[in-house]
Amino acid sequence: MTAQERADQWLHSAAVDEQTKDTIRKMQSEQPDEFEESFYKDLEFGTGGLRGIMGVGSNRMNKYTLGMATQGLANYLNKTFTDHGICVAIAHDSRNNSDVFSKTVADVFTANGIKVYFFDALRPTPELSFAIRYLQAKSGVVLTASHNPKEYNGYKAYWSDGAQMIYPHDVNVMEEVKSIKSIDDVQFNGNDALLEYIGEDVDKAYLEELQKISLFKDASDKDKDIKIVYSPIHGTGVTLVPKALHNYGFNELYIVEEQSKPDGNFPTVVYPNPEEKEAMKLALAKAKEIDADIVMATDPDADRVGIAVKNNKNEWELLNGNQTGSLLIYYLLSRWNDLGKLDGNQFIVKTIVTTELIKNIADRFKVESYDTLTGFKHIAGLIRDLEGKKKFIGGGEESYGYLIDDFVRDKDAVASAVMIAEMTAFAKSQGKTVYEYLLEVYENCGLYREELVSITKKGISGSEEIQQMMTNFRENTPKSLHGIEVVSLRDYQKGHEVDLESGKKTTLDFPKSNVLQFFLADGSKVSARPSGTEPKIKFYVSVKGELKNKANFEESFSKLKDKIEAIIDDLNVR
Repeated sequence: MTAQERADQWLHSAAVDEQTKDTIRKMQSEQPDEFEESFYKDLEFGTGGLRGIMGVGSNRMNKYTLGMATQGLANYLNKTFTDHGICVAIAHDSRNNSDVFSKTVADVFTANGIKVYFFDALRPTPELSFAIRYLQAKSGVVLTASHNPKEYNGYKAYWSDGAQMIYPHDVNVMEEVKSIKSIDDVQFNGNDALLEYIGEDVDKAYLEELQKISLFKDASDKDKDIKIVYSPIHGTGVTLVPKALHNYGFNELYIVEEQSKPDGNFPTVVYPNPEEKEAMKLALAKAKEIDADIVMATDPDADRVGIAVKNNKNEWELLNGNQTGSLLIYYLLSRWNDLGKLDGNQFIVKTIVTTELIKNIADRFKVESYDTLTGFKHIAGLIRDLEGKKKFIGGGEESYGYLIDDFVRDKDAVASAVMIAEMTAFAKSQGKTVYEYLLEVYENCGLYREELVSITKKGISGSEEIQQMMTNFRENTPKSLHGIEVVSLRDYQKGHEVDLESGKKTTLDFPKSNVLQFFLADGSKVSARPSGTEPKIKFYVSVKGELKNKANFEESFSKLKDKIEAIIDDLNVR
């Protein structure tokens, strides 16, 4: 179907309002390129839901594309749960239109006879995950585009376990959404009798669960006397992170005032992403002003957290997601060990592109570790599979998302923030900074360094270029990188690992996914993965070294940086 044919469907639909039709006609005559981009395809409902630029068109986030997605999900729920009393939970973040979009979604559900628990104001994504299980809902939706620029919005769909959907539900919902051929098939006229507002009651229940995960309950007021700088980056974290920290006894909390108000325009940043140095600039300035112990910032839907610490030169340094995740796992396992809670029946989880340092930490404490594909739904799926058999302690992925305990089934920056604060207090009680605590991890469990190269390919041809890059790497696997032999290739789409010397193939016990990994003779690892939510391809480069003496850290770490740069140059991807 062409862009014009899709646009004609909208223009002839009785469900589409006249203002939208006028916008379509204006684009046709005055903005042909924008018209083509807006209608050349349907915005794809993927395994996590929808994400895209807001605007008019079949390839944009708007009332109608949201309505069609929700109608498909509602149809699947009504077919799957044939008894009465189906309910869902809905939340939204601070993005422009998130509140309006969330009501549209609620209306479609209630029009289909499904009860909706509707958060009365913006809330973090992890609280939506918690609410689904707490309220015994069958599904849930949060309106957010996570850390994307302000032009974007998104729609994450969850199942009854509080996790984003995995097989077979993800595939089945996608089929139901595809079966909605026309906007006229969507029931937009909601039934407010099936709408119940929720808020403080769920906050209270979530915060009570959060209190239970503390591993430093005997901390004195002096131990908790640390200075914390926190920024919600104009997002939902402001609703719960300060409360959670105060509940833990951390009262010297300094919120970055300029970024404290929820605002979908994100006026102080280009990208509302704690992975970006620019997004942390104001928090770092505040930290220098008050001589803080730790800096934390959460993204707009508060499922990711970034931190900064003072190094041994008393300079503030941003940690990457692998470093923060390693610190958290080390703190969790060491404290579980100190408290005598490890009995061999616990486990942690990371994704395949996340640092192998986390596995080394788990091995040190004799705790089982698992790998999953990228995406927290896979971590949550493993937690569900092992529920009642093994106890999940924590896990995460390199993209700044972590989970502690299992009362939430998605990455949780609120829980991560309180545990980072507690870790900071514990380290300080031992006479260490967080930076020195990280060096202890490296010294005890191995020195690793990672870097991510992210390449964006926009427009109609972008996805084709990305797929061609993956095809080239499959067909022309590099024999060496930086002079180091590539010894094996894991192809998660074909489902096997190939020993490049012998040609022997071994089956991989993972779902199929378009990911390639090259393993080098010295233990280095390179992963190539197209994004499932953005027009990007990502290359994850991980190299390993050794830290025999903390005094040599900077020199050893710098050598690993040089090694990474050489490998990236050989990949020829930037």
